[in-house]
Amino acid sequence: MHWLRVLYPFGSIVAGFGVFMLLPALIAIIMQDQMALIYVFCGLAVIIFGALLVFIGRFFRTELQTRHGFILVCLIWMLLPCFAALPLMFALPDLSFTKGYFEAASGLTASGATVLVGLDTLPPSVNFWRSEMSWLGGMGLIVLATAILPLLGVGGSAVFQTELPGPIKDNKITPQVKETAKLLWVIYASLTLLCAIAYFLAGMTWLDAIIHSFTTLGLGGFSSHDASYGYFDSVAIEIVAIFFMIIAGMNFVTHFSVWRNKNPRLYFNSIEWRTYIVLLLFAIVTVFGYLHLQETYPNPWQTLRYSVFNTVSIVTTTGYSNTDYNAWPLFAPLLILIMANFTSCSGSTGGGVKLIRALIALKQAQAERLKLVHPAAYYVNKIGFSLSQKILVSILFFILAYITFAFILMLFLIATGMDFLTAFSAAVASISNTGPGLGEVGPASTYAHLADIQIWACAFAMLFGRLELMSFIVVLHRGFWRH
Repeated sequence: MHWLRVLYPFGSIVAGFGVFMLLPALIAIIMQDQMALIYVFCGLAVIIFGALLVFIGRFFRTELQTRHGFILVCLIWMLLPCFAALPLMFALPDLSFTKGYFEAASGLTASGATVLVGLDTLPPSVNFWRSEMSWLGGMGLIVLATAILPLLGVGGSAVFQTELPGPIKDNKITPQVKETAKLLWVIYASLTLLCAIAYFLAGMTWLDAIIHSFTTLGLGGFSSHDASYGYFDSVAIEIVAIFFMIIAGMNFVTHFSVWRNKNPRLYFNSIEWRTYIVLLLFAIVTVFGYLHLQETYPNPWQTLRYSVFNTVSIVTTTGYSNTDYNAWPLFAPLLILIMANFTSCSGSTGGGVKLIRALIALKQAQAERLKLVHPAAYYVNKIGFSLSQKILVSILFFILAYITFAFILMLFLIATGMDFLTAFSAAVASISNTGPGLGEVGPASTYAHLADIQIWACAFAMLFGRLELMSFIVVLHRGFWRH
């Protein structure tokens, strides 16, 4: 019965999510797309359901332990897409629950894969709701709830550490987790506002600016147009997107440190930030050079424009495109898709293994190589700070689990009839929360043509990737439920 103590915080977050579901109703009223009642009805239904859970949960309310944090996080990320899919299914009657759940899961995990076609003709409120999901999921709904809802109360720290992206979760910005979450979201919201203003000044409509600022800072990749950024055909808009995608791929804790100390040089003190910039430059130069040598575009300017935008978009796990990079020579899109698995920084809204884990694993591999040469020597794995054996083992296990899960998913998709390139890219793009892949799920296509079983597999892979696998692995272990 002690597991019932998660009902109170779970209901609180569900009710809060229902409130956010009312925002598209305002857009529907302004844009007169006749969808306002759908969002009001769905939002109120979700709020009432959440309030009912809160009412029941108040009889079991007590301090949450770390184990309850794991189960709460899994419940939220598995069930919230069900609620988020409701307005999509009412607004688009032909949308099945399978595809509605996939679209909602893709939005909340900030993946950017879609099963919808004809985005330009969708009601504006639907595109707004899709982008809002990406924005909420970018930093994590539980962090948001911890920041604005005083409902988790004691034990919120356990939930926050379970949700916060990255391997070093015990490093707090402030002593109180609620203050930490608030500060992260203030920075996140402020950058989103600046991005929206920049998009508007660059030539977007106010609605497109809001929609794309949500999915840029959330690195979600959803667009209100089928052609994504190819629709705008604007260098100024693409420059704004590139800048803010790079910003969103950085560690928000580092952003906070720079803001608090008013010292931009603190970025250079982070080995993860320095490596992140180097990897982005490496990817851009390599893709540009390869496409130029292959004469993919008629002049260097076009090559530079398309290679920079699409490289930054995929490497940061955003998923925008301004051209069909699926038509590039295979080496270039394959390179950036693979790099998407480890380039985003910890504490960013990006997906994948996270760069800090990759750096630690490489340093540990180097230490093991040196031990073979000098067996009597003692090496300490340091990456700006000393690392305990517990952290090292956890990181290596995570990387192994990540690769294993991606491999199993790829084999499963192949077994269901998918060709190798599509299966490989769909598996990698789903678990890394990148969204578009290659082959039949490239940027010029969608996931709509996949079989239901393939759609469900990719949807759960996005959820697993968003929670970095470990929460689900822990909950699925039978020993977790013994006490």
